[in-house]
Amino acid sequence: MMDLSSTEAYDFSSAFGRQRRVLYALMLRNIRTRFFGNGLGYLVAIAWPLSHILVLVVLYSVLGRAPPYGDSTALFIATGIVPFLTFSYSARFMMLSAIKNRQLLSFPEVKVIDLLFAGALLEILTAACVTITLIILAWFVGIDVIPRDIAQASYALGTAILLGLGFGLFNGVIALAIPGWFTGYTLINIVLWVTAGILFVPDALPETLRQILAYHPVLQVVEWMRSAYYEGYGDLVLNRPYAISYACVTIFLGLLFERATRGYILAWR
Repeated sequence: MMDLSSTEAYDFSSAFGRQRRVLYALMLRNIRTRFFGNGLGYLVAIAWPLSHILVLVVLYSVLGRAPPYGDSTALFIATGIVPFLTFSYSARFMMLSAIKNRQLLSFPEVKVIDLLFAGALLEILTAACVTITLIILAWFVGIDVIPRDIAQASYALGTAILLGLGFGLFNGVIALAIPGWFTGYTLINIVLWVTAGILFVPDALPETLRQILAYHPVLQVVEWMRSAYYEGYGDLVLNRPYAISYACVTIFLGLLFERATRGYILAWR
């Protein structure tokens, strides 16, 4: 007689194997279809956010504007835009992955959550590639981008990824139900960009405005990243537990929303 625990272990291993193959296949499809219809186009996916970072850094450096904080304009801009784009691209391309691969839901093995997580995993890898490339480029031009507190910088980047995952889950489900939502979220993302503290120091703002912006989760991540570089930065605004809690709650709500609307989405596949 077969041992029950062995049967359960086999079932779990088999299910995990199927899930892994589905995610791997979806990631390969995303890589091939993101740009130009082949795998080499994925290099553009890495170069695209990197170009956004470099254009802003070069623009502010050429204009000769003094950094709002610290001695390096390039470093100040980079420490704000890297966590924001890590969040933004994760959320945006999770939605895009779900929309572009919607027809794959006709296969029984493919679920809504698979489309979203495949996009998330690919964007996490992309964020890692962009960060490593940026560090190498900065090293070549003589900019010291190593934070004084590497652990806190890592936590900030990790929280940006979690926040992007939560926003991507929630908005990806909405985009599957309402395709036009992708455009709506793009407009929201512009507002998030302007108010995220990338080009200004929140601590220098009037107290009333500062208290309002303190509820901005992406601003909290940006402040967290910069606190790893600048001593005393963000003392008036930074709330690390709030940023982590917001990200975790958003992920939970996104998973709950996906489960609640799964039947409706599959009915319209």
